[in-house]
Amino acid sequence: MLCELSIRDIVLIDRLDLQFNEGMSVLTGETGAGKSILLDSLSLALGGRGDAGLVRNGTKQGQVTAVFDVPMSHKVRALLAENDLEADADVILRRVQASDGRTRAFINDSPVSAGLLRQVGASLVEVHGQHDDRALIDPESHRQILDSFGSLEDLVSATGEKFQAYKAAEKALKELRARIEEARREADYLRSSVDELSTLNPQEGEEEELALSRQDMMQVEKVAGDLKDAFDTLDGPSSPVPELSSLWRRLERKVDLAPQYLTGVVEQLGAALDNIEDARSGLEDAVRDTNFDPRELEQTEERLFALRAAGRKYSCHVDALPRLRETMERDLGDLDAGEGKLLELEAAVGQTRDAYDKLAQELSEKRREAARALEEVVHQELPALKLERARFIIQQETQLEHRGADGTDTIEFWAQTNPGSRPGPMFKVASGGELSRFLLALKVSLADKGSAPTLVFDEIDTGVGGAVAEAIGLRLARLAATVQVLTVTHAPQVAARANGHFLIQKGEVEKDVVITQVQQIAEADRQEEIARMLSGAVITEEARAAAMRLMGNVSS
Repeated sequence: MLCELSIRDIVLIDRLDLQFNEGMSVLTGETGAGKSILLDSLSLALGGRGDAGLVRNGTKQGQVTAVFDVPMSHKVRALLAENDLEADADVILRRVQASDGRTRAFINDSPVSAGLLRQVGASLVEVHGQHDDRALIDPESHRQILDSFGSLEDLVSATGEKFQAYKAAEKALKELRARIEEARREADYLRSSVDELSTLNPQEGEEEELALSRQDMMQVEKVAGDLKDAFDTLDGPSSPVPELSSLWRRLERKVDLAPQYLTGVVEQLGAALDNIEDARSGLEDAVRDTNFDPRELEQTEERLFALRAAGRKYSCHVDALPRLRETMERDLGDLDAGEGKLLELEAAVGQTRDAYDKLAQELSEKRREAARALEEVVHQELPALKLERARFIIQQETQLEHRGADGTDTIEFWAQTNPGSRPGPMFKVASGGELSRFLLALKVSLADKGSAPTLVFDEIDTGVGGAVAEAIGLRLARLAATVQVLTVTHAPQVAARANGHFLIQKGEVEKDVVITQVQQIAEADRQEEIARMLSGAVITEEARAAAMRLMGNVSS
């Protein structure tokens, strides 16, 4: 239910804080006092269209905050959780309207889009009046209302699941047909490409491996010749090593003859020969290790260039060639085995469609039964609302070819306002007052099914009085037993049945500055306001007595 409504700097309201209780609350006041401002403010908080004209003159922005207390099981909690919003406390909707036309929306102090605010607001409050009644104008909501009345939600959900299975099978069939058709058009190209790629047999990561191997062989090729020349110099026929070795041996034999001259030289020459031998051995190992077949480099380059050419040809990375071959093979397989798969999928489409049609037919029959029952209970409410000659009609059109997640039915509320007149969609054939009373009869018949926790009625008693106004008040009070009801009214018969009463009036706070004020009337003072509603500006004793009788009849 709506617990609190706070308004700041909206039109003629500078600062207003209202607290609402369960049951039925009425807002009364003279024409032009500002009742519509309250409803416009509430609509803004619920995600309604913003307007710079709503901002009070002389201020930069206005703001409306609505606080709701709803059960933890209410669907709005799941909606908040889905959008990562706090969902375990009061639901607080806030809208800021700037004088430049821009608006900002908040839910539980988190910024949100106006669309989400509107979606949440619609699940919390329904606003109904003579000229703005979305529940009656939108046929989609008519179906939802009927399903709720007939407790058909589980059957609707099961039908939706069958519909999704049918559409999934239909999509798979459509995709296979498209692949087969594409494969047929490119069959020759696919076969030649698969043959080429199969012969090439590319492997993932092969390009990088070949490129690294090629780079190594090219580096080796550059130094292999020099290594061999160096080795030949030290180990070949022209090597100076044998001559140096012979010289070292001759000198070594003569060290004793002149040690002071030969000892150091012989040692150095021996060390040099040892170093030369180490170098020769190292060169021998290097020559052996760098010895490769130039044909291996040629083969590596040919393989690498062939892979890269295939990548360019098929406009993909070389590593993607194996997957491309698999895709082409699968497409050819779809073509080769296409007829068999098509038959399987066609059978699956037929089976899922039949399963859906069976449930949709059952749902249509249940809706037909629920429609007759709802028509009957609404008709029982019409005579007291001065619509005894009118008929409420639920128009149900079933078209099997128009399959949808909600079945194959189009549901629309129709009305016949007088015998002999042409029935038609309710919002087209009923006047504003008739539309409001049809709505009230419908809402009372539905009780707490498919309704937002707060219902707002804007002057639905306009143009009626006496017994009809009394009947409207009675039915609003009956509704208030299951949901919160807020109603703007001029009818004392309606106001007398409220358990909360707010008086709206204009007041001049300073010269040429008028604001709208709202005062909650204490129970002891309600008689005076109802007497004013009965008699006008001058309240007579007869009006007071009549007001007392009205309030006494309600309480008795």
